[in-house]
Amino acid sequence: MLLTFLTSFESILPIIIMILVGYFMARAGWIDEKFGGAITKYLLNIALPCYMIWNLVKNFDRGKFLALIGGILIPVISMTAAFLISIPVSNLLKVPRNRKGIFRTVFFCSNTIFVGLPINLALFGQQSVPYVLLYYIVNTTFFWTIGNYEISCDGDLTRDCPIFSLSALKRIFSPALLGFMLGIVLILLKIKPPQFVMNTLNYLGFPTTPFALIFIGLVLSSVSLKKFRPDREIVVLMLARFVLSPAIVMLILHFVQVPPLMAKVFVIQAAMPAMTNTGIVAKGYGADYRYASLTTVVTTLASIIAIPVIMTVI
Repeated sequence: MLLTFLTSFESILPIIIMILVGYFMARAGWIDEKFGGAITKYLLNIALPCYMIWNLVKNFDRGKFLALIGGILIPVISMTAAFLISIPVSNLLKVPRNRKGIFRTVFFCSNTIFVGLPINLALFGQQSVPYVLLYYIVNTTFFWTIGNYEISCDGDLTRDCPIFSLSALKRIFSPALLGFMLGIVLILLKIKPPQFVMNTLNYLGFPTTPFALIFIGLVLSSVSLKKFRPDREIVVLMLARFVLSPAIVMLILHFVQVPPLMAKVFVIQAAMPAMTNTGIVAKGYGADYRYASLTTVVTTLASIIAIPVIMTVI
Protein backbone atom coordinates (compact mmCIF):
# COMPACT_ATOMS: atom_id res chain seq x y z
CA MET A 1 0.00 0.00 0.00
CA LEU A 2 2.79 2.43 0.95
CA LEU A 3 4.75 1.57 -2.22
CA THR A 4 1.65 2.15 -4.37
CA PHE A 5 1.06 5.49 -2.66
CA LEU A 6 4.66 6.59 -3.27
CA THR A 7 4.46 5.45 -6.90
CA SER A 8 1.25 7.45 -7.44
CA PHE A 9 2.67 10.52 -5.74
CA GLU A 10 5.90 10.35 -7.76
CA SER A 11 3.92 10.15 -11.02
CA ILE A 12 1.68 13.09 -10.15
CA LEU A 13 4.36 15.35 -8.63
CA PRO A 14 5.73 16.65 -11.99
CA ILE A 15 2.22 17.77 -12.92
CA ILE A 16 1.81 19.66 -9.66
CA ILE A 17 5.24 21.27 -10.07
CA MET A 18 4.44 22.49 -13.63
CA ILE A 19 1.13 23.96 -12.41
CA LEU A 20 3.03 25.76 -9.62
CA VAL A 21 5.52 27.10 -12.17
CA GLY A 22 2.64 28.68 -14.10
CA TYR A 23 1.11 29.97 -10.87
CA PHE A 24 4.27 31.73 -9.69
CA MET A 25 5.09 33.03 -13.19
CA ALA A 26 1.67 34.70 -13.23
CA ARG A 27 2.14 36.05 -9.70
CA ALA A 28 5.49 37.52 -10.75
CA GLY A 29 3.85 39.19 -13.76
CA TRP A 30 5.80 37.19 -16.33
CA ILE A 31 2.64 35.84 -17.99
CA ASP A 32 -0.89 37.22 -18.17
CA GLU A 33 -4.30 36.69 -19.81
CA LYS A 34 -2.89 37.79 -23.18
CA PHE A 35 -0.29 35.00 -22.95
CA GLY A 36 -3.07 32.57 -21.98
CA GLY A 37 -5.10 33.49 -25.08
CA ALA A 38 -2.09 33.11 -27.40
CA ILE A 39 -1.01 29.78 -25.91
CA THR A 40 -4.57 28.47 -26.16
CA LYS A 41 -4.63 29.13 -29.91
CA TYR A 42 -1.22 27.51 -30.36
CA LEU A 43 -2.11 24.38 -28.41
CA LEU A 44 -5.54 23.82 -29.98
CA ASN A 45 -4.56 24.54 -33.59
CA ILE A 46 -0.90 23.46 -33.87
CA ALA A 47 0.58 21.59 -30.91
CA LEU A 48 -2.25 19.13 -30.22
CA PRO A 49 -2.77 17.99 -33.86
CA CYS A 50 1.01 17.47 -34.22
CA TYR A 51 1.18 15.62 -30.91
CA MET A 52 -1.69 13.31 -31.91
CA ILE A 53 -0.03 12.29 -35.20
CA TRP A 54 3.44 11.85 -33.68
CA ASN A 55 2.18 9.89 -30.66
CA LEU A 56 0.11 7.42 -32.68
CA VAL A 57 2.64 6.80 -35.47
CA LYS A 58 5.49 6.43 -32.94
CA ASN A 59 3.70 3.95 -30.66
CA PHE A 60 1.65 1.88 -33.11
CA ASP A 61 1.96 -0.06 -36.30
CA ARG A 62 -0.88 -1.70 -38.20
CA GLY A 63 -0.30 -5.16 -36.75
CA LYS A 64 -0.14 -3.95 -33.15
CA PHE A 65 -3.19 -1.73 -33.64
CA LEU A 66 -5.34 -4.53 -35.13
CA ALA A 67 -4.15 -7.06 -32.52
CA LEU A 68 -5.38 -4.86 -29.68
CA ILE A 69 -8.58 -3.66 -31.27
CA GLY A 70 -10.66 -6.49 -29.75
CA GLY A 71 -10.23 -5.07 -26.25
CA ILE A 72 -11.55 -1.69 -27.33
CA LEU A 73 -15.10 -2.73 -26.44
CA ILE A 74 -14.55 -2.26 -22.69
CA PRO A 75 -13.51 1.43 -22.68
CA VAL A 76 -16.12 2.23 -25.34
CA ILE A 77 -18.96 0.76 -23.27
CA SER A 78 -17.71 2.15 -19.95
CA MET A 79 -17.19 5.70 -21.23
CA THR A 80 -20.52 5.69 -23.07
CA ALA A 81 -22.25 4.59 -19.87
CA ALA A 82 -20.46 7.27 -17.82
CA PHE A 83 -21.41 9.97 -20.34
CA LEU A 84 -25.07 8.91 -20.34
CA ILE A 85 -25.08 8.97 -16.53
CA SER A 86 -23.48 12.44 -16.51
CA ILE A 87 -26.46 13.98 -18.35
CA PRO A 88 -29.17 13.40 -15.69
CA VAL A 89 -26.63 13.99 -12.90
CA SER A 90 -25.67 17.43 -14.29
CA ASN A 91 -29.37 18.29 -14.68
CA LEU A 92 -30.18 17.05 -11.18
CA LEU A 93 -27.38 19.16 -9.68
CA LYS A 94 -28.52 22.14 -11.77
CA VAL A 95 -24.99 22.75 -13.04
CA PRO A 96 -24.85 26.24 -14.65
CA ARG A 97 -25.06 26.11 -18.42
CA ASN A 98 -21.67 27.79 -18.95
CA ARG A 99 -19.97 24.79 -17.33
CA LYS A 100 -22.38 21.91 -17.80
CA GLY A 101 -20.36 20.51 -20.70
CA ILE A 102 -17.16 20.79 -18.66
CA PHE A 103 -18.84 18.89 -15.82
CA ARG A 104 -19.97 16.11 -18.15
CA THR A 105 -16.57 15.85 -19.86
CA VAL A 106 -14.66 15.58 -16.58
CA PHE A 107 -17.29 13.04 -15.47
CA PHE A 108 -16.45 10.53 -18.24
CA CYS A 109 -12.98 11.46 -19.61
CA SER A 110 -9.69 10.76 -17.81
CA ASN A 111 -6.03 11.75 -18.01
CA THR A 112 -4.84 8.55 -19.66
CA ILE A 113 -1.38 9.64 -20.89
CA PHE A 114 0.16 12.37 -18.72
CA VAL A 115 -0.88 10.66 -15.47
CA GLY A 116 -2.10 7.22 -16.59
CA LEU A 117 0.98 6.15 -18.57
CA PRO A 118 3.64 6.81 -15.88
CA ILE A 119 1.49 5.25 -13.16
CA ASN A 120 0.84 2.09 -15.20
CA LEU A 121 4.52 1.88 -16.14
CA ALA A 122 5.50 2.11 -12.49
CA LEU A 123 2.88 -0.41 -11.36
CA PHE A 124 2.90 -2.99 -14.18
CA GLY A 125 6.00 -2.31 -16.26
CA GLN A 126 6.58 -1.87 -20.00
CA GLN A 127 4.17 -4.68 -20.92
CA SER A 128 1.24 -2.45 -19.88
CA VAL A 129 1.99 0.21 -22.53
CA PRO A 130 -0.10 -1.32 -25.39
CA TYR A 131 -3.17 -1.50 -23.12
CA VAL A 132 -2.58 2.06 -21.87
CA LEU A 133 -2.47 3.30 -25.47
CA LEU A 134 -5.59 1.33 -26.41
CA TYR A 135 -7.56 3.05 -23.65
CA TYR A 136 -5.95 6.34 -24.70
CA ILE A 137 -7.31 5.93 -28.25
CA VAL A 138 -10.88 5.55 -26.99
CA ASN A 139 -10.54 8.29 -24.37
CA THR A 140 -9.07 10.73 -26.89
CA THR A 141 -11.78 9.96 -29.44
CA PHE A 142 -14.50 10.60 -26.86
CA PHE A 143 -12.84 13.78 -25.56
CA TRP A 144 -12.35 15.38 -28.98
CA THR A 145 -15.84 14.45 -30.20
CA ILE A 146 -18.41 14.36 -27.39
CA GLY A 147 -16.31 16.28 -24.87
CA ASN A 148 -15.23 18.95 -27.34
CA TYR A 149 -18.84 19.40 -28.47
CA GLU A 150 -20.17 19.61 -24.89
CA ILE A 151 -17.57 22.21 -23.85
CA SER A 152 -18.17 24.24 -27.03
CA CYS A 153 -21.83 24.51 -26.04
CA ASP A 154 -20.77 26.00 -22.70
CA GLY A 155 -19.26 28.93 -24.54
CA ASP A 156 -22.23 29.48 -26.85
CA LEU A 157 -25.09 30.50 -24.53
CA THR A 158 -26.97 32.59 -27.09
CA ARG A 159 -28.61 29.61 -28.83
CA ASP A 160 -29.40 25.94 -28.54
CA CYS A 161 -26.66 23.44 -29.36
CA PRO A 162 -28.21 20.68 -31.53
CA ILE A 163 -25.83 17.81 -32.18
CA PHE A 164 -27.16 17.13 -35.70
CA SER A 165 -26.17 20.37 -37.41
CA LEU A 166 -23.37 21.86 -39.50
CA SER A 167 -22.16 23.96 -36.56
CA ALA A 168 -22.00 20.81 -34.41
CA LEU A 169 -19.86 19.05 -37.03
CA LYS A 170 -17.48 22.02 -37.08
CA ARG A 171 -17.19 21.85 -33.29
CA ILE A 172 -16.60 18.08 -33.28
CA PHE A 173 -14.06 17.99 -36.12
CA SER A 174 -11.52 20.17 -34.33
CA PRO A 175 -7.86 20.38 -35.47
CA ALA A 176 -6.88 17.99 -32.66
CA LEU A 177 -9.41 15.37 -33.76
CA LEU A 178 -8.38 15.74 -37.41
CA GLY A 179 -4.75 15.17 -36.37
CA PHE A 180 -5.83 12.11 -34.40
CA MET A 181 -7.77 10.72 -37.37
CA LEU A 182 -4.83 11.34 -39.72
CA GLY A 183 -2.59 9.40 -37.31
CA ILE A 184 -4.97 6.41 -37.40
CA VAL A 185 -5.11 6.54 -41.22
CA LEU A 186 -1.30 6.57 -41.45
CA ILE A 187 -1.14 3.51 -39.17
CA LEU A 188 -3.74 1.54 -41.13
CA LEU A 189 -2.14 2.41 -44.49
CA LYS A 190 1.34 1.55 -43.13
CA ILE A 191 2.62 5.01 -44.05
CA LYS A 192 5.66 6.10 -42.04
CA PRO A 193 6.39 9.82 -42.47
CA PRO A 194 10.04 10.77 -43.11
CA GLN A 195 12.15 11.25 -39.98
CA PHE A 196 12.36 15.03 -40.42
CA VAL A 197 8.55 15.16 -40.48
CA MET A 198 8.34 13.06 -37.29
CA ASN A 199 10.94 15.29 -35.63
CA THR A 200 9.02 18.41 -36.61
CA LEU A 201 5.75 16.98 -35.29
CA ASN A 202 7.52 16.05 -32.05
CA TYR A 203 9.03 19.51 -31.57
CA LEU A 204 5.74 21.29 -32.32
CA GLY A 205 3.68 18.92 -30.16
CA PHE A 206 6.11 18.55 -27.26
CA PRO A 207 4.97 21.76 -25.45
CA THR A 208 1.39 20.44 -25.18
CA THR A 209 1.68 19.12 -21.63
CA PRO A 210 3.87 21.80 -20.00
CA PHE A 211 1.99 24.67 -21.67
CA ALA A 212 -1.40 23.23 -20.70
CA LEU A 213 -0.26 22.87 -17.08
CA ILE A 214 1.36 26.32 -17.01
CA PHE A 215 -1.95 27.68 -18.32
CA ILE A 216 -3.77 26.00 -15.41
CA GLY A 217 -1.31 27.68 -13.02
CA LEU A 218 -2.00 31.02 -14.71
CA VAL A 219 -5.74 30.54 -14.22
CA LEU A 220 -5.33 29.51 -10.58
CA SER A 221 -3.36 32.68 -9.88
CA SER A 222 -6.56 34.64 -10.48
CA VAL A 223 -8.65 32.38 -8.23
CA SER A 224 -8.82 32.88 -4.46
CA LEU A 225 -7.85 29.39 -3.30
CA LYS A 226 -8.24 30.42 0.36
CA LYS A 227 -11.96 30.83 -0.25
CA PHE A 228 -12.27 27.56 -2.16
CA ARG A 229 -14.54 24.99 -0.59
CA PRO A 230 -15.36 21.72 -2.36
CA ASP A 231 -18.99 22.08 -3.46
CA ARG A 232 -21.30 19.23 -4.41
CA GLU A 233 -20.28 19.43 -8.09
CA ILE A 234 -16.61 18.85 -7.24
CA VAL A 235 -17.51 16.05 -4.82
CA VAL A 236 -19.67 14.33 -7.45
CA LEU A 237 -16.91 14.65 -10.06
CA MET A 238 -14.40 13.04 -7.72
CA LEU A 239 -16.85 10.20 -7.05
CA ALA A 240 -17.35 9.82 -10.81
CA ARG A 241 -13.62 9.74 -11.54
CA PHE A 242 -12.47 7.51 -8.69
CA VAL A 243 -15.49 5.35 -7.84
CA LEU A 244 -18.09 5.20 -10.59
CA SER A 245 -15.83 4.99 -13.66
CA PRO A 246 -13.59 2.15 -12.39
CA ALA A 247 -16.67 0.39 -10.98
CA ILE A 248 -18.31 0.41 -14.42
CA VAL A 249 -15.17 -1.13 -15.95
CA MET A 250 -15.06 -3.82 -13.26
CA LEU A 251 -18.73 -4.61 -13.89
CA ILE A 252 -18.12 -4.99 -17.65
CA LEU A 253 -15.15 -7.28 -16.93
CA HIS A 254 -17.56 -9.79 -15.41
CA PHE A 255 -19.09 -10.26 -18.88
CA VAL A 256 -16.13 -9.63 -21.23
CA GLN A 257 -13.04 -11.80 -20.88
CA VAL A 258 -9.68 -10.08 -21.46
CA PRO A 259 -6.11 -10.78 -20.27
CA PRO A 260 -5.67 -10.01 -16.52
CA LEU A 261 -3.13 -7.24 -17.15
CA MET A 262 -5.42 -5.52 -19.66
CA ALA A 263 -8.23 -5.63 -17.08
CA LYS A 264 -6.06 -4.02 -14.38
CA VAL A 265 -4.78 -1.32 -16.74
CA PHE A 266 -8.31 -0.43 -17.85
CA VAL A 267 -9.50 -0.10 -14.25
CA ILE A 268 -6.57 2.20 -13.41
CA GLN A 269 -7.07 4.24 -16.59
CA ALA A 270 -10.74 4.73 -15.79
CA ALA A 271 -9.78 6.13 -12.37
CA MET A 272 -7.41 8.86 -13.60
CA PRO A 273 -8.04 12.58 -12.88
CA ALA A 274 -9.47 15.10 -15.34
CA MET A 275 -7.61 15.76 -18.59
CA THR A 276 -5.14 18.64 -18.52
CA ASN A 277 -6.51 19.93 -21.86
CA THR A 278 -9.98 20.58 -20.42
CA GLY A 279 -9.08 24.12 -19.31
CA ILE A 280 -7.43 24.95 -22.65
CA VAL A 281 -10.49 23.79 -24.62
CA ALA A 282 -12.82 25.72 -22.30
CA LYS A 283 -10.73 28.86 -22.78
CA GLY A 284 -10.81 28.40 -26.55
CA TYR A 285 -14.62 28.31 -26.59
CA GLY A 286 -15.15 31.07 -24.02
CA ALA A 287 -16.53 28.64 -21.42
CA ASP A 288 -15.81 28.72 -17.67
CA TYR A 289 -12.12 27.82 -17.97
CA ARG A 290 -11.44 28.70 -14.32
CA TYR A 291 -13.86 25.98 -13.25
CA ALA A 292 -12.29 23.56 -15.75
CA SER A 293 -8.78 24.26 -14.44
CA LEU A 294 -9.94 23.89 -10.85
CA THR A 295 -11.47 20.46 -11.52
CA THR A 296 -8.18 19.34 -13.10
CA VAL A 297 -6.15 20.43 -10.07
CA VAL A 298 -8.57 19.02 -7.47
CA THR A 299 -8.97 15.63 -9.16
CA THR A 300 -5.21 15.38 -9.75
CA LEU A 301 -4.47 16.02 -6.07
CA ALA A 302 -7.24 13.62 -4.99
CA SER A 303 -5.80 10.87 -7.20
CA ILE A 304 -2.74 10.67 -4.91
CA ILE A 305 -5.01 9.03 -2.35
CA ALA A 306 -7.54 7.41 -4.69
CA ILE A 307 -5.15 5.39 -6.88
CA PRO A 308 -3.48 3.41 -4.05
CA VAL A 309 -6.93 2.56 -2.69
CA ILE A 310 -8.10 1.33 -6.10
CA MET A 311 -4.93 -0.70 -6.55
CA THR A 312 -5.58 -2.38 -3.20
CA VAL A 313 -9.13 -3.24 -4.30
CA ILE A 314 -8.11 -4.81 -7.64
